[in-house]
Amino acid sequence: MRLTQRRPARPLSVLATIGALFLTGCGTQSGTPGGETGSASGSRTIRAQQFMQLTEVHDETGMTLLEGPVFGEDGGLYVVDVTAPEGRPKVMRVDVRRKTSRSVHTDGRGAYTSAQFSPYDGRLHLSDFAHGEIVSLAPGGGDPRTVFSGDVDGEPMNPDDIAFDPRGNLYVSDSRGLSEGTARGRVVRIDRKSGEATVLADDLAAPNGISFDPDYRGLWFSELTENRISYLRLDEAGAVTSRHTAIRVDGGIAQTDSIAVDADGNLYQGLHGRAAMAVFSPHGERLATVELPARAKGLESATNVAITPGGTRAYLTVSGPAGGYLYTFEALAEGTRQSNGG
Repeated sequence: MRLTQRRPARPLSVLATIGALFLTGCGTQSGTPGGETGSASGSRTIRAQQFMQLTEVHDETGMTLLEGPVFGEDGGLYVVDVTAPEGRPKVMRVDVRRKTSRSVHTDGRGAYTSAQFSPYDGRLHLSDFAHGEIVSLAPGGGDPRTVFSGDVDGEPMNPDDIAFDPRGNLYVSDSRGLSEGTARGRVVRIDRKSGEATVLADDLAAPNGISFDPDYRGLWFSELTENRISYLRLDEAGAVTSRHTAIRVDGGIAQTDSIAVDADGNLYQGLHGRAAMAVFSPHGERLATVELPARAKGLESATNVAITPGGTRAYLTVSGPAGGYLYTFEALAEGTRQSNGG
């Protein structure tokens, strides 16, 4: 997630770690939301429209980065700002009807790169990339708890995105090795009852996006520095039965970021380094590209998306020197739990 600094940044303890994520990579016509045109590749171009600005570049960190949009049971859209300093909202709740936002959580330590609500206890879970932890909050904020911390198979984690299965077990994309440019990343399963961490896939090139398919039969994950999306077939116990590279993303200078999946199984692949999102069928066909209007300046990455549960209105997190924004468009199918791009 490469963000250009607008002004000199005063160093924070977390930026030495999280900076690697940004530097390595965690002309259209305007129209109505969901407006579409053709493209040279034959896929559709969907025109996203500005919904609201949530953040500005922070003086303390020299950047802002929105991530992890997720709808709560209360109808609110929860969004994290990865680089927010202490005292600024690190987790926000957006009222999409009123176009207002409020702070849900801040602290002096975390660098939160994703958010998901657990289907087991309803708590909001956050991945702290810089400190290798998963923490949780009460549904409306407050009552912070550490869900997981420590090494996995003797190696620390850099948890990026997260996903839950229906029983509340947690699946994490571990971007370990990103700062060194080495393929040491992993997909890790954390058992809800025991807290035991199991490596499902390893030797990965900075895994980032992670999401189940609609039937929870398999897990999609993207690798940032290889621009590819892979598929893990899982059994009922969450063990891997097969793995293969499913989609190679022609991103040019852009790289594969977070993933969300709609009710039809279509994949919404965020792009780091380009304010756009690629949409694929589960069979690998490029269905559409979500683009911003040409007038949108100073926005460099479209990291993630959440599709309204039971509806098709999608909210895209976009960031850059101009600040952090939500853009909206009409998705190809309805939103479900997996349509929140954890």
